[in-house]
Amino acid sequence: MARRHNLYLVANMPDHQPCPLTTSPSSSCPSDGRWQFNTNVVFRSDGQLVARYHKQNLYFEEAFDTPPQPEIITFDTPFAGRFGLLICFDILFHEPTISLVERGVHQLIFPTAWMNELPLLDSVQFQRALSLGANVTLLAANLRFDQLLMKGSGIYTPFSATYHHARKGDPEEGRLLVARIPVLDPLWVGQSTATEEPSSSQAMDSGHCHQGSCFQPPTPATASAVSPSTPTFISYMSHDPYTFVLLNETEGKLNVCYGTFCCHLQYRQLPEGNSKELYALGAFSGTHTVNGRFALQVCALVRCAGSEASSCGQEVEEAETKMDFLLEGKFGTRYVYPSVLASHMVLEQPEHLEKTADGRMTMKHSNMTGGLVTACLYGRMYHLDNE
Repeated sequence: MARRHNLYLVANMPDHQPCPLTTSPSSSCPSDGRWQFNTNVVFRSDGQLVARYHKQNLYFEEAFDTPPQPEIITFDTPFAGRFGLLICFDILFHEPTISLVERGVHQLIFPTAWMNELPLLDSVQFQRALSLGANVTLLAANLRFDQLLMKGSGIYTPFSATYHHARKGDPEEGRLLVARIPVLDPLWVGQSTATEEPSSSQAMDSGHCHQGSCFQPPTPATASAVSPSTPTFISYMSHDPYTFVLLNETEGKLNVCYGTFCCHLQYRQLPEGNSKELYALGAFSGTHTVNGRFALQVCALVRCAGSEASSCGQEVEEAETKMDFLLEGKFGTRYVYPSVLASHMVLEQPEHLEKTADGRMTMKHSNMTGGLVTACLYGRMYHLDNE
């Protein structure tokens, strides 16, 4: 296919490799003398195999082995420079995703079989968040398998998102996405003047703000401006016990803390018609341990599934209430992934993102096109994963 159509092709497939049978208790070689890996293969335009990556972070994949050492695999193209490879669950972990980014790889290719988990980890929601938070291009190809809630693919850059997320009742079939995007490989940009974006400095900027979406940061609201008597409650979201506070007014300022980790919200609701939707601000700092183990700090503004506080954190796909807001937290990590998810799985580009050297992350947004489902700052504390 690659040769016939003169293109570079990345495919996900199984791979088996022979391994040395030994009696050493530290050996990871299975008894049949071969490893089986979940694998990305890359073919260049002449049909030559140029790269192969074995998945590091397995997700209930009993047919596959974890490679003996984490693999950091890249390949180079004549049209856009260097790309890095990852698979599905890898996107949540330091190896290989952050290792690639820290080595200057800003274009990632991501085949996945992603089971959507609202309100924080829907496929397109986190694909977009990683692209924004890590300042990378992400080419994401998900399976379409409704029975396992697998849907949602896209082409993301820090400045744009071209994506498709099927809705209930849509025929269960594939979708081809095509987009023209800037090159983010700094070495390639330095060699060529043929970038699609007029400002190559945008592509090499390692921060969160880009020209056209950067303003002076808003003055952080102080805790003293918030009523200290606002009651909090615990409710589970994505299997973790978040501390929540309800948005009981049409506008205001709120703080909520999980231990010493605190989130701040300044908001103005714009309800549609007679909408009486309930919203809550949640905070969590700790280790997620269900279906995977990883350390988090999260600030999330969510629409609750019902009119009771106990419904906050449950899965919601639709909302009518639009919101102007400023969401802020002081994180113990520089890896914070921002997202704004509107009704019917529509992504919105945050108007303003600001990160300071002391870990404070601010996301400001207004003029929503649809009702707010989730606004989230998803901090990954990679350094605490093994504690």
